[in-house]
Amino acid sequence: MIINRQGRVRVSIQALNKFLRSVLRRLRLPADALTICCVSNAEMARWNRTYRGKKRATDVLSFPVDAAQRLRRNGQRGRSGRDDLSGGEYLGDIAIAPAVARENARRFGRSFYEEMRILILHGVLHLMGYDHETDSGQMERFERRLRREWRIG
Repeated sequence: MIINRQGRVRVSIQALNKFLRSVLRRLRLPADALTICCVSNAEMARWNRTYRGKKRATDVLSFPVDAAQRLRRNGQRGRSGRDDLSGGEYLGDIAIAPAVARENARRFGRSFYEEMRILILHGVLHLMGYDHETDSGQMERFERRLRREWRIG
């Protein structure tokens, strides 16, 4: 489910929810595994400062729930080598700042909705336990493969 809590950038929640359902099916995750919230730059900057120590708004943040963190700590892995969270567990929440996404889309020569789909996918992968800051490129390779499948970015 995607919720829009900002008013600066017009967002088609219906189109993004359709993509999210496709991502969840492809990754074999339950339909209610996560929530995405579109937020203002001010709210995103506040969260980025609180949780990552950065003083600016970012495009996407993922907030895994405790169950996912417990699985990671206990080393329980699924067939893919990632955390096995397909048993109906709620993975967590994703925050996206559409205004930052719009700026990034312009900078990278993509459409706004292409950028938003990339951020949705990126956030979901983080909730699944992938981490491009600490792995050896696994997340980036998998994300690129999925983006090719959906022909985005």
